Amino acid sequence: MMQPITAKELEYLVDSMSNEDLLMKQCAVTAATASNEALRQQCLQLQHMHQQHYDALLHALQQHQQMAPTQPQQ
Repeated sequence: MMQPITAKELEYLVDSMSNEDLLMKQCAVTAATASNEALRQQCLQLQHMHQQHYDALLHALQQHQQMAPTQPQQ
C-alpha cells in the first residue's frame, strides 16, 4: 500500500517538474535556432528525455492524488 507523500516530497516534485519544464523549453529553443544539425538533433533528444522525466513525475503525483486529504489537516 502506498503511503501519502509528505509536504516536503510534494515541494520536491513540484520543483522537479518546474525544472524539467524549463529544460524542455530551453532545448526546444536551442534546437529551433541551431544551425548545426548534430546539435539540433542532440537538443531534440534532450527535450524528449526531459519530457519523459516530467511525465514520470506527473504520473507519480497523480498516483498519490487520491490519497490527498480533501480538508486542511488540524
